[in-house]
Amino acid sequence: MSTATENQSTAGESPLRDRARLGFAAKARAYVALTKPRVIELLLVTTAPVMILAQNGIPNLWLVVATLIGGSMSAGAASAFNCYIDRDIDAVMHRTKKRPLVTGELTPREALVFSWVLAAVSTVWLLIFTNWVAAALSVAAILFYVVVYTLWLKRRTEQNIIWGGIAGCFPVLIGWSAVTGSLTWAPFILFAVVFLWTPPHYWPLSMKYRDDYAAAHVPMLAVVRSRQVVGLQTILYAWATVACSLLLIPVAGMGIVYSATAAGSGIWFIYETHRLYGLAIRGEEPRPMRVFHASITYLTLLFLAVAIDPLLPF
Repeated sequence: MSTATENQSTAGESPLRDRARLGFAAKARAYVALTKPRVIELLLVTTAPVMILAQNGIPNLWLVVATLIGGSMSAGAASAFNCYIDRDIDAVMHRTKKRPLVTGELTPREALVFSWVLAAVSTVWLLIFTNWVAAALSVAAILFYVVVYTLWLKRRTEQNIIWGGIAGCFPVLIGWSAVTGSLTWAPFILFAVVFLWTPPHYWPLSMKYRDDYAAAHVPMLAVVRSRQVVGLQTILYAWATVACSLLLIPVAGMGIVYSATAAGSGIWFIYETHRLYGLAIRGEEPRPMRVFHASITYLTLLFLAVAIDPLLPF
């Protein structure tokens, strides 16, 4: 065998050997990365406060912990399915090229098995420790994110984030139903808040990584439309988000803490979107990540107020 052939053989076997040598801790980190922990953190921010609002006080702490664990596993399963399906896109995009299926830390088979197991465990967990309504909503969230968003919308339409974002709204319903076993208008208003908030949260990110999405042939709004159009759409959805958040005041009898926070943080969020649009129409660097981070802070403050307000007498 020639030296060149030996080198090719060694190179071909290297990834397999590397995976075989991957230690338990590294493997565990790879599985955790598959669940997109930062996404889970954001979803949990919307779950626990809604449980406090549903109880109109502090719910049973074990119920809160059990719901958060089940919700984390459910969201993690959906993200893992997403990583499995989109591994070809992730390999092209700079932002996602270090995900475990791209680096070879996990095989597609390992990721798929992990996704199914985590989805099944999360469903059984919520069924045992919460109720069937919360468990059913969890299954619906996984199916929506995987089938409707990842498999159907993401690669086909610029409306992908608008309708695909519905999956991220389910934790609100899951948290409420875990406490009450049913649903009323209040959780649906918060569901709508998260739904309307998702586009102005994600579109700035897609502006920053426009070239990545274009290279992967994913028709995000920032790829198929100008910065000015994206900026304007971000403004409109931000206004709609804040207006919807104010509906909770009369419907759920929210007090001064929520009212002031919803109005104050909402004005700031809207200002940031107008600033983005202003820079875009003047042809200046829009700095979209400023709006992206502002949207996270806005939602965190809003749901923190949802949690605090029911605990106060005013």
